[in-house]
Order: sequence, then C-alpha cells, then structure tokens
Amino acid sequence: MSQWDNEFLGWQRRIGIALLTLALILAASAALADAGRLAFVMKDGALRIGQKTVHLHGIHIPDTGRSCDTSMRPSRCASRAALALDRKIQGMVYCEPVSRNRDRSINAVCRVDPMGAANDEREDLAAFLLRQGWAVARPDAPFEYAVLERIAHSRGLGIWGFQAGSVSTH
Repeated sequence: MSQWDNEFLGWQRRIGIALLTLALILAASAALADAGRLAFVMKDGALRIGQKTVHLHGIHIPDTGRSCDTSMRPSRCASRAALALDRKIQGMVYCEPVSRNRDRSINAVCRVDPMGAANDEREDLAAFLLRQGWAVARPDAPFEYAVLERIAHSRGLGIWGFQAGSVSTH
C-alpha cells in the first residue's frame, strides 16, 4: 500500500468515527427529547432517565455534603441540589442532549412542565438550581446562567449562604 492509500484510509476512519458519534448523539437526542420521560434524581444531582445518566448542561453542582429531607416519605438523603431537584421534578422531564461524555453519560438542557403550562413555558432545571444557589455556571454556559449565579451569590442563597433547611422549589 502506498502512503497515499494509508492517508486516505486514515481519513475514511476519522470520517466514519465522526459520523458514528453524530448518529449516537442524534439517537440519544431523539430518545430523550421527543417526549417527556420520568427522571430519577441521583445523589450527586445527575438525572437517571431510562438507562441514561444525564448531567445538566452548563452547570457544576458542588458537593454540599449529605443532607436529609424528612418531609419526603420515605425520607431522602442526598446533596442539597439533588433534594431541590427531587422537589422540583413532579412529572415528566424533557431533555435536549448537547454532548456526550467519555463515560457515556449525556450533558443536556432539561426542562420540567409546570402544571398546565405550554411547551414554551417549561422551566430549565439548571437555571432553577442556579437561582436557588445550589450550582455554579461553567465557563461554556449560556450568559444567563452566569447572571443567575451572581444574583444567588449576592442574595446569599444556597452554597453562598448555606442556610439550614433551605431546600426550596420556588
């Protein structure tokens, strides 16, 4: 085989891998975004939707230690962000995948349907956690996320104030 043939095969492999990656992201997108799905909040604030682990795109959820919510039956112990998400998610979650991680988990923009709200009124779960002060915006996050983080910080909410029992759904 000539050097040209080897280079051509290398490019074919790279294009094939890129197309396969794109197909997997599109398939995950279709599976998660088409219809609302039941989501289970994991202890670290990630969501389990079907067989997929979904991280909220654009935010980092700092470790706040373990806290317990005894108003839930059975009582639930997890990070404060996870407890806030548990209370917020009261039905279906709609996610639009943004990227895939090496561990095969997905980063996605996920929204919940407030009771009786139209599709364009679904609430962004990452924005919710930022408003509550339980997350920080990543550098690649939308500008709105950085603004929400600064507002929560200035108000001393969540990790910025760490008030006991402040898990809220507002």
